[in-house]
Amino acid sequence: MPLSDWSENVVIGEMADEPVLSDDLKLLIARVEKKEPNLHLVLDMRSVTYLNSSNLAQLLQLRKTVVAAEGSLHLCGVRDAVWSILLMTGLDRLFKFTDDVPTALAAAQLGL
Repeated sequence: MPLSDWSENVVIGEMADEPVLSDDLKLLIARVEKKEPNLHLVLDMRSVTYLNSSNLAQLLQLRKTVVAAEGSLHLCGVRDAVWSILLMTGLDRLFKFTDDVPTALAAAQLGL
């Protein structure tokens, strides 16, 4: 996963499909667990076509860790198949969604 530091406290991650997705989420969780305060993550999900139960658990763990560090997690470019999984599990209410990376960056900067 290409990770890019967009600013001092905003990181953009380009997520890929499995099996890379699980590894990428593990790396992100490890980075956030280092207690970087006010870290805002923007995950570009355009290339993700499916989420399994492990991916959902990792996303929840990532969100919990980011929120505990007073940061935010924005998912953008979510495909319909992934969106339907999030709707079915009720996780659509926990995450912040935007259509694209620029909108997510603006939301992260504004604290939305």
